[in-house]
Amino acid sequence: MTPILRTENLSIKFGGHTAVNQMNFEMPKNHFKSIIGPNGAGKTTFFNLISGELKPSEGKVYFKNEDMSRLSPVERTRRGLGRSFQITNVFPNLTVLENVRLAVQSKEKIRYQMIHHVLKYPNLIHKTEELLELVLLVSKKHIAASQLSHGEKRKLEIAMLLALDTDVLLLDEPTAGMSLEEVPAILAVIKRIKEEGNKTILLIEHKMDMILDLSDSIIVMFNGELLADGTPEEIMQNETVQNAYLGGSYNDHAVKS
Repeated sequence: MTPILRTENLSIKFGGHTAVNQMNFEMPKNHFKSIIGPNGAGKTTFFNLISGELKPSEGKVYFKNEDMSRLSPVERTRRGLGRSFQITNVFPNLTVLENVRLAVQSKEKIRYQMIHHVLKYPNLIHKTEELLELVLLVSKKHIAASQLSHGEKRKLEIAMLLALDTDVLLLDEPTAGMSLEEVPAILAVIKRIKEEGNKTILLIEHKMDMILDLSDSIIVMFNGELLADGTPEEIMQNETVQNAYLGGSYNDHAVKS
């Protein structure tokens, strides 16, 4: 099966430092893959290369077998590569509903028409409320985004990303900055997206229980390189991973199916 997303010898250097070195990986369609590794391993830099935020020093990014390496982030999004960031990226003075509706409107290529566009395009509201239901925010739809908790803002950002209807979701630490109480809600949202079965998801996350629960496969990065790629069970039993990153044996770690 042709992978929906793959990289070929992807590398980037900053001065004399190689942040990502010869990364080769493949993503099957509708697959959930997580990236783990210690701080400084190059995970977010790798994401930035895939999404177009950074240009590689060497190598290529292929999406649906098309070379995306020279395309801007906006062009990659239009082709179906959607990206979230470690920090929230919402319009604080707009309501939750308005934030998502604008993203839906952007995808539908409907120009802004002041107050009349809502009445003229009721399908925008229908689609918007479907997305808010999916991310468990429909009860907050008339609240300004600035009044949401950090965890709720992350859910809103995911809804805005989903509104673009991309084939691939690149989720960069969606639980970053959340309290322990907020994590289960974002986990529930990502599970619901996975269970729908029509998205390919690449996740960077540090919470191992979350990764083991969600992932079909895991890649491990270390010093900018691909250290291992396998199922959660294979990664947990990999001695190289244990020695280089996990700091000892995980034989007794409960791996969820």
